[in-house]
Amino acid sequence: MPAFAYQALDADGRTCRGVLQGDTARAVRGTLRERGLSPLEVEEVAGHARRGPFAARGLSGHQVALLTRQLATLVGAGLPIDEALAALSEQSENERQRTLTVALRSRVMEGASLAQAMGQFPETFPDVFRASVAAGEQSGQLDEVLEKLADHAEARDALAQKLLGALAYPLLLTLVAAAVVTGLLTFVVPQIVGVFQGTGQTLPAATRVLLAISDFLRAWGWLLALLLGAAGIAAALALRREPVRRRWHAALLRMPLLGRLIRAANTARAARTLALLSASAVPLLDALSITAQVVPNLPMREALRRAALRVREGAPFARALGDTGHFPPVALRLIASGERSGQLPRMLDQAARQQQRDLDRWLTALASILGPLVILIVGALVLFIVLAILLPIFEMNRMVK
Repeated sequence: MPAFAYQALDADGRTCRGVLQGDTARAVRGTLRERGLSPLEVEEVAGHARRGPFAARGLSGHQVALLTRQLATLVGAGLPIDEALAALSEQSENERQRTLTVALRSRVMEGASLAQAMGQFPETFPDVFRASVAAGEQSGQLDEVLEKLADHAEARDALAQKLLGALAYPLLLTLVAAAVVTGLLTFVVPQIVGVFQGTGQTLPAATRVLLAISDFLRAWGWLLALLLGAAGIAAALALRREPVRRRWHAALLRMPLLGRLIRAANTARAARTLALLSASAVPLLDALSITAQVVPNLPMREALRRAALRVREGAPFARALGDTGHFPPVALRLIASGERSGQLPRMLDQAARQQQRDLDRWLTALASILGPLVILIVGALVLFIVLAILLPIFEMNRMVK
């Protein structure tokens, strides 16, 4: 039975929205009238989702992890999938999540598998998610696979939060400092130093430099801001082209510290995804193809695809990855050990954890360094401004004496 998203007016004229299941849109409108509602719009959830709240993006990583964890618990308790989805839709307070679960339940009740139902919402459930669910349904271990998917989603969300937390404070401090220094140079310095210019004395070199910078910002600051904005927009448009983005990603990998962080983050994501797919009984070649799609760095994504071709030709997986030159040696040794011992999923998970620990250590060090470094730079700029203002005063005092 399909699900329909509706918008209706109640007896007081207030708009209400929700999801109902029915044979047709006409039947749903009749149900709404029986409840005392005046239907304004009734639309099947699948079409509504593609044009509505799911068009641009799916659920957030945290919402997907929570939904998957709850579904794993209900399926592990022995509930059929349709009943588990019905329970999730009833308890959900989020309209988008409730719409999604009702749509999934309607597709499952029509005879589709859970993986096929998830295929209608690729923004929420990417290929790695659907492939793992399909393998779990075939092997009869859906609850275990869903638990691993929830762990996977939580780990990805935690990594994003750590990256944001490490960079948010230094970036905010830099923006505030730039605004303060610009305000000083544009409005405060000309009024103070202008007093000394009227005396006719020769100003110190630091004061003359400060005045030149201040005059430039007052005269051409708008043009500078416009050029910076245009350069940012041009860079964003250029990075939409894959050749430009590939060269940019390759340049990032060659940077001393940033390259190591990017390599660790992409390796951790790839290893974790491969571990999940391998543990879900997805064939290695299919797992490599899916994993390549979730790695954001283009050179490392292409390295995974080249490794997949080598594995198809019969080369060991660890050697194929090592020949690309893009993956850390420690991760490669763990993968090789997993191949030899027949415990590849466990060793892939170990490699992901090792890279995650390495990334966490570097992010913590970077966050502890960037904050004080920005403060020192801003302090040096403010000291220069203060000295440039005070030096003419000292010279005037010396002349008076």
